[in-house]
Amino acid sequence: MSRARIIPFLLLREGSLVKTRRFAGPKYIGDPINAVKIFNEKEVDELVLLDIAATAAGRDPDYGMIGDIASEAFMPIGYGGGINTLGQIERLFKAGVEKVSLNSVLFENPALVAEAARIFGSQSIVASIDVKRDFLGRQSLYSHSGRHRQRVDVLDHARRLEALGVGELALQSIDRDGMMGGYDLAFIDKVAKSVSIPVICIGGAGTVEHLREGLRAGASAAGAGAMFVFHGRHNAVLISYTDPAAVHA
Repeated sequence: MSRARIIPFLLLREGSLVKTRRFAGPKYIGDPINAVKIFNEKEVDELVLLDIAATAAGRDPDYGMIGDIASEAFMPIGYGGGINTLGQIERLFKAGVEKVSLNSVLFENPALVAEAARIFGSQSIVASIDVKRDFLGRQSLYSHSGRHRQRVDVLDHARRLEALGVGELALQSIDRDGMMGGYDLAFIDKVAKSVSIPVICIGGAGTVEHLREGLRAGASAAGAGAMFVFHGRHNAVLISYTDPAAVHA
């Protein structure tokens, strides 16, 4: 197995760092800049910031906060949340972001996604694919932080995003978010085999073996949130990181 990226995903809400379970009940974790400083010390490969309230509130990204975080970060920063114009994307890159993560706008304005990939380069555009299973195990696609069900086939959606010029797909299981019981490996495998662009698996990692399983299922990078901010059976807040070398040991 070649060396893959291990990526912390940090959730932002009203300027604070939070963590959700199944996209609900955000728990306060701390100050995002303090967390970034700790991740600097741990030589993290890459960091993704997702503002889970921006789209619902209909507001722009907080460019000042994002710029402050990016100025402290030694690693590449990705950002998602409240993005629906090319001007916003340009401002985020000027603030120090290297990749933008898009979700709701993928359904509302796919032409913008194609234009963003053309102007800024596919390598800087990530599409987030959020899925949830029903009680029969059937998978559905969701947008707007898991609030809106989209009646589109997941694999058709993934292939369409690749055709639009997206450079990477972030595959998120809503059911497994924050649960630390492992990724939805069947979901990762199906999407990874359906596209030729890299995929990141997110949602469910709780151990190093879970990270390995996600990579074996076809992901090019493994992401985690709870695993890197909680410690112990009572989920005490403790920022940590897994050395990628340990994942490939």
